[in-house]
Amino acid sequence: MAPPFTHPTALMNLLLTNDDGIAAEGLAALLAAARAFGTPVVVAPAGPQSGVSHAVSWERGVHLEPRGPASFAVHGTPADCSRLGLLRVAPDTHWVLSGINHGGNLGADVYYSGTVAAVREAVLHGWPGIAFSHYLRDDAATDWPRATRWVARVLTDLLARPAEPGLFYNVNLPHLAADQPEPAIVFCPLDPHPLPLSYRHGENDHHFYDGDYHARRRTPGSDVDTCFTGHIAVTELRLF
Repeated sequence: MAPPFTHPTALMNLLLTNDDGIAAEGLAALLAAARAFGTPVVVAPAGPQSGVSHAVSWERGVHLEPRGPASFAVHGTPADCSRLGLLRVAPDTHWVLSGINHGGNLGADVYYSGTVAAVREAVLHGWPGIAFSHYLRDDAATDWPRATRWVARVLTDLLARPAEPGLFYNVNLPHLAADQPEPAIVFCPLDPHPLPLSYRHGENDHHFYDGDYHARRRTPGSDVDTCFTGHIAVTELRLF
């Protein structure tokens, strides 16, 4: 049972996870931002789990491994991390934060994303949550300290809002050059377009996805359009 909502001026208990693995730079950036808002506990996959969506471990046991103070590695999926984190590690959690994913989770990506699924699993059990992702371009380095500052801005807003059953947030940070101005926070809907169906036929009759993520279709005003044009896209998602 999730604890009652805490007033935003009080420090919160925050459960942090991701799908890139416990050693990911994005998770470290999220942790740096979360420390200003409460007491974070990390329960994240032992290794990369990108693209596993909402998979959970049913028949095999899941090992929960201490990795230091308030830090645990789960040998399982992001949804496993939410389950074990909320049940065994931090049942007094107020919000679950997932990310920062190394790459965007825009539009239809939310159905494939382990980052988003970790939050969705928490919401299923009554905890509110926010998934954070960072759209990445190939022609520029990632400024994780800058991403930390952007996440802190978003958390200042979203953590002050009343928790609503079944509601969670999907946040995508833009990839800006160092000399570009700070992005606006824009609430926007999911883009309805899927990624293009495009596969390259390789050796041994294997097929490799080669769709151009950066050239995907976008609806004006959607999360894809908002993020690609240089703003922080915040989308409200609901379980049902």
